[in-house]
Amino acid sequence: MATIITTTYSANTAITMDLTSLAASSTFLAGRESTQIDNTSNLFIDAIVQGKFLVGTTPTLPCELRVYVWGADTSLGTTAIDTLDGTDSAETLTNTTVLGTLRLGAVVGILVNTSDLTYRVLPFSVAQLFGGILPKFWGLFVTHNMTAALKTDAGNTNSFSYNGITYTST
Repeated sequence: MATIITTTYSANTAITMDLTSLAASSTFLAGRESTQIDNTSNLFIDAIVQGKFLVGTTPTLPCELRVYVWGADTSLGTTAIDTLDGTDSAETLTNTTVLGTLRLGAVVGILVNTSDLTYRVLPFSVAQLFGGILPKFWGLFVTHNMTAALKTDAGNTNSFSYNGITYTST
């Protein structure tokens, strides 16, 4: 009798991170971190992250939005990575070497200098960024260099979410 491995996706889960009016950072050191995601009870093998954001007033080209991912074996509530502490908050990293401790999950190039356009962040694997293993605790750090802040959005356009992945054998 053959064993069959099936991939199972969790329900789409919102990542807590308020990107409303996120200011630009020419060095990508200032941005917004998400609330940490605790994988110690779900035990997902991977998490697929996707998102979208609304540009503000006439972005200055060339520019981009970057999504970094951090991972840790302990909660950032007890052990911070530089200024990242696992809570939804505006953060400014102390220097560019800190960016080297994070994993770059996505870069979205802004193609036109038109206000109020929605851009999508295509799905990416968190585990792949960490050598194929999803960390016990992880989260996002989002930053951009568009000169103008992201659009204030009451319609939830500025948002990220994930689907956890497990394998089932039958």
